[in-house]
Amino acid sequence: MSIVTVDVALGTRGYPIRIGAGLLADASAWRTAIRGRHVLVVTNEVVAPLYLERVQSGLQGFTHAALVLPDGEAHKTLASSANVFDALAALGATRDATILALGGGVIGDLAGFAAACWMRGIDFVQMPTTLLAMVDSSVGGKTGVNLPAGKNLVGAFHQPRAVVADTDTLATLPDREYRAGLAEVVKYGAIGDSDFFAWLEANADALNARDGAALVEAIAVSCRHKAGVVARDEHEHGERALLNFGHTFAHAYETETGYGTLLHGEAVAIGMVLAAQLSADLGRAPRVDAERLATLLAGLGLPVAPPRCDPDRLIAHMRLDKKNLGGRLRLILWRGIGRAEIVADVDEAAIHAVLTAAH
Repeated sequence: MSIVTVDVALGTRGYPIRIGAGLLADASAWRTAIRGRHVLVVTNEVVAPLYLERVQSGLQGFTHAALVLPDGEAHKTLASSANVFDALAALGATRDATILALGGGVIGDLAGFAAACWMRGIDFVQMPTTLLAMVDSSVGGKTGVNLPAGKNLVGAFHQPRAVVADTDTLATLPDREYRAGLAEVVKYGAIGDSDFFAWLEANADALNARDGAALVEAIAVSCRHKAGVVARDEHEHGERALLNFGHTFAHAYETETGYGTLLHGEAVAIGMVLAAQLSADLGRAPRVDAERLATLLAGLGLPVAPPRCDPDRLIAHMRLDKKNLGGRLRLILWRGIGRAEIVADVDEAAIHAVLTAAH
């Protein structure tokens, strides 16, 4: 299977996204992104036994070490980032050091945040091993950690030097994790590409079967969408906020239920359905499109109904969302499939109604 390259166009800070099979074992695909002599591989206890040795075998000639962290969203914390700093210090890492983030979105966000902070910014390379990370969190330079008050409240924009998406890693991904990644794939069709949405509907069976060609196509199209948005709005002053379709609802449920109860992609699937339903309730979009979205997500094995939670507590979490301005709720809604939009000052009573009806 051939390697597909998608470029993120950010001038001198641009970087390639390489997508295909066997990339982790092919050091020529990523060694050129390492500019200094110190390399720290940050991974977790699930990924390390599978892929750490494969990456370390490509690091001959570098002074390198590995940090293996516990798995899960509950460990995306300031305490874990301090462990990365300690490992960098033990390695003697200087300003030309590189972190290799080998794992899913939690590792990518956490390692990227540590890279942004160490000596005020060092290089890092994203090596995503989950579908969700390949199509979303590894691209675009958003890094951060969670607080008890909410997700990703502490972080920085820090672009990687490269993204290496080895599709072989998806073969070992648990079914639930794999399906969670499909939610973010669906998102790209939902927010701005009705043709891709229709392609996903037509190829749902192939994606459920983890067909290699279908996966590379889905990942490449998703990354092209993400790369284009990032190039036009790196720091989320406008269009990039559309990538958060469903995420305000999702983050509220993740925070309220405890990080890790819902996988991020599962929460996003639920959140997109709620955002589409709210859009229909407000008369902004056809209700049939909300039903079509829910049908596709359910067909990909994703939840479309949320766990029972107090709507008032969920709205309190939503008020902390970073997209809000002047204390007013600002959500990503849509006019229908492929037409997302930023909507300011959304009526809380309407949000309360859709949350109550969902339960």
